[in-house]
Amino acid sequence: MLGAVYTLLPVAWVLVATSKSPRELFTTFSFAPGTGLLDNLANLSAYGGGQFWLWGLNSALYAGVGAIVSTLVSAMAGYALAKFRFRGRELLFSGILAGVLVPGIVLAVPQYLLMAQLGLAGTRWSVILPVIINPFGIFLCRVFAAAAVPDDTIEAARLDGAGELRVFGAIALPMMTQGLVTVFLLQFVGIWNNFLLPFIMLSDQDKYPITLGLYTFLSKGAGDTDLYPLIIAGSAVSVIPLIALVLLLQRFWRADLLAGGLKG
Repeated sequence: MLGAVYTLLPVAWVLVATSKSPRELFTTFSFAPGTGLLDNLANLSAYGGGQFWLWGLNSALYAGVGAIVSTLVSAMAGYALAKFRFRGRELLFSGILAGVLVPGIVLAVPQYLLMAQLGLAGTRWSVILPVIINPFGIFLCRVFAAAAVPDDTIEAARLDGAGELRVFGAIALPMMTQGLVTVFLLQFVGIWNNFLLPFIMLSDQDKYPITLGLYTFLSKGAGDTDLYPLIIAGSAVSVIPLIALVLLLQRFWRADLLAGGLKG
């Protein structure tokens, strides 16, 4: 209960503060509802000609494309590491695990230099390409593939004349679907909330994700208190897609847990 209160209290404050006008934000009790919700949302939509919603679309593009491609790459790599025997497999897997331990801030500058050499710095590709390889996702997919895809099924498909690509796409991938939902969701949330990578890569505000856009709001709000309600409203709105995604995909987790219980 204490953990839940500690986690949800800031969220509750943001939701309540979204309803307050600039004057109410500084003069009323923190958790007392205000009267400026509709005005705040209207001002947020009108700011910069609707720039906030452009940032939201950019975040959806980065997180959606990046998470889908990253999940597919992780599934292929995890399946190969789990079901194929080749020299250096464990060494390769150890290197991938080592990548989990490397902080993102260490990789950000080398990634920028690499994108600059390729002529992609400042483009949307510079935000999408670095997140495609996800060491933690590959680790999870290896675990899922080892547990969910029986070796006997693969061998039977091979004996029936199925190629490796067909075995993966038609047999292994559907069996891994419930686990891949977890990888997709973790990657989507990570990209949606990512600040450092787009901060380094992008200079055009029209390409900013929502995290970087809110940061520009915050920078301008230091000298203009009328922007504070917009910053808070933007923060509240930016969480809604993540909540909706969790509610939409939770049925896959329940099915996975039920399947694990039946197997046990």
